[in-house]
Amino acid sequence: MTRPTPQPHTLLEDAQALLVGTLFVALSVVLYRQSGLLTGGTAGLAFLLHYLGGWQFGLVFFAINLPFYIFAIRALGWQFTIKTFAAVSLLSLYSELLPHWIQIGNMNPFFAAIMAGLLTGVGILILIRHKASLGGVTVLAIYLQEKRGWRAGNIQMAVDFAIVLATLLIKGFYVVGLSMLGVLALNMVITINHKPGRYSGF
Repeated sequence: MTRPTPQPHTLLEDAQALLVGTLFVALSVVLYRQSGLLTGGTAGLAFLLHYLGGWQFGLVFFAINLPFYIFAIRALGWQFTIKTFAAVSLLSLYSELLPHWIQIGNMNPFFAAIMAGLLTGVGILILIRHKASLGGVTVLAIYLQEKRGWRAGNIQMAVDFAIVLATLLIKGFYVVGLSMLGVLALNMVITINHKPGRYSGF
């Protein structure tokens, strides 16, 4: 059976993917922050600085990602980099706006960790399928998958676990354990649903 020729995403489709994918991740940021948890990647580093210094998560997340754009341009091209910059900017904005739009009075931290991880995974998956990312580790993971055939989810998981483990310096084992559960849920979504050659869109 002849496989259909992949059809490129339209500008409108890319725009909605950026808006929706980052919104899912921003909602997970609200869940993490409300429960005092955190995640991996540059978002995890942003959470660390947010908890340590009280700085705004959105601003810190935007600043941390700036150096990675140079690598993204060289490794994955201008189109990917521009979309990634837009996604990072949207997430930075959403993460500061959402607390004014939604307030959660009571939440089980175990559920928060899993739900936030799943939401982040789905959001990142949407972005990846439209040739975008949330910068940082994801840029490196996508590059190594496309160039070396390494699974992006496995790379992301290893780095994420390392970042979450570093939070033992300021958080207890219980919080770190729950945060790792969220990281596992996140990367399970990406590992299962994003495999080389499976998705024909671009």
